[in-house]
Amino acid sequence: MIKVLFICHGNICRSPMSEYLLKDLVEKQNLTSHFEIASAATSSEEIWNGTGNPIYPPAQAELRKHGIGKTAYTNFSKKRARQVTKEDYGYYDYLLCADANNIKNTIRITGPDVDGKIKLLLDFAADPKRKGKSISDPWYSGRFDETYQDVVSGCEGLLAYLKETGQI
Repeated sequence: MIKVLFICHGNICRSPMSEYLLKDLVEKQNLTSHFEIASAATSSEEIWNGTGNPIYPPAQAELRKHGIGKTAYTNFSKKRARQVTKEDYGYYDYLLCADANNIKNTIRITGPDVDGKIKLLLDFAADPKRKGKSISDPWYSGRFDETYQDVVSGCEGLLAYLKETGQI
């Protein structure tokens, strides 16, 4: 079982879009039994009195526009923001961040990345020019379509990498 945790600042846009897009991809390839996929935030800004906010409505709309959320596996209606924990580092195989600040803040929470698990999602993109780049933050840009395309590049690249390396 490959355990993937997507991470962004608030866990209401980029990381849940990544979570549910990857779930959609693995479901369509009949690989759901090979994965555990989740997402989390580096901040607690979207968590109030222990309850996280749902996925930001424009991010939900972008997922729905691409047919994501229609199955039990990809249904994101109950998804709530949660913060990364120190324990997540030991549990997950891949902690995939949307940007460099997310990496820095994840390490602040989990401790040093001694096993090389914390990476940028776009480091897996097929286009070598994308490696080391951040996923467009729609909270500031308003361009959920651009974010979606970034997430597609990273998630498709991740699946290709896992297949090439014999992990699935």
